[in-house]
This record gives sequence, C-alpha cells and structure tokens, in this order.
Amino acid sequence: MYQILFMILFILQGQIEKRMDLITVTTTVNASLSKTWEYWTKETHICNWNFASPDWHCPTATNNLTIGGEFHYTMAAKDNSMQFDFWGTYQKIETEKHFEILLGDGRKMFVQFEQTPTGTIVTEQFEPENENPAEMQQMGWQMILDNFKNYTEGK
Repeated sequence: MYQILFMILFILQGQIEKRMDLITVTTTVNASLSKTWEYWTKETHICNWNFASPDWHCPTATNNLTIGGEFHYTMAAKDNSMQFDFWGTYQKIETEKHFEILLGDGRKMFVQFEQTPTGTIVTEQFEPENENPAEMQQMGWQMILDNFKNYTEGK
C-alpha cells in the first residue's frame, strides 16, 4: 500500500517539476470573460493584436477551435524581410476557461482565462524553445499579450 502511494507521489512530483520549467506571462484585461475569449479566438481579432512590436504584424490567421483542430498565424515583418507560420493543435478545450495546445515544433502551451472583479486574467504558459534565451522569449510573449490587452480594452 505504501509503495503505491509513494509511486503516485513520485509521479505527481515529476509532473509538477515539469510544469515549473514553463515560461509564464500574464495580464488582466479590463473586459468581460466572454469578450476576452472572443477576441483571443476569433480570426478577425487575432490579426489586430498578435505581434510583439510595431514593425511586425499578423497578416493572416486561421483558427479551428476544436480538439484536434489547428491554428495558423502568419507572423511577418512589415518590411517583408522575414515571416513564419506560428501554429499548433488544440489538445484540450474548456470554453471560456482554458485550452492546451501542442505547438508545431512539439512544445506544449497552456492558456487560462479567469474572470475576477477587476477584469479577466489571461495566463499563458509554454515550454521554451532552445534557440533564444528564456528571458527573451518571456519578454516577446509578454509584449504580444500586452498588445492583446490594449486591443481588447480599446474596442
């Protein structure tokens, strides 16, 4: 009996340690949960906020918000010097609460929405990639999340 409990605790601790390796970005959007969810998931809105700096943009976005469905966001420099397809596959979805994504390069991403008296908290967690320092990745994703907040609150 104790061996089984010890094995369960060991497995759970391993899962918690794995989650600790995730990069986290968060913001509170001064908007309802339903509006925040809509602006995060609707293609017409995604193109208006999904970039980190004014010299980049998201000219196209598709989003099949179903389990097994994919999203594809074209991330492009406005001077046409660079672009890439940021994409992933939805693994779990709980409408207006959270979703889990397997990114195109095999990394995991989690997004959570929480309604509070001061607005909607949006939290993204993702496994870092190996090309850029974690601090740079966190800063870039936070800039995109800040764009989302500003766009959603401005509409």
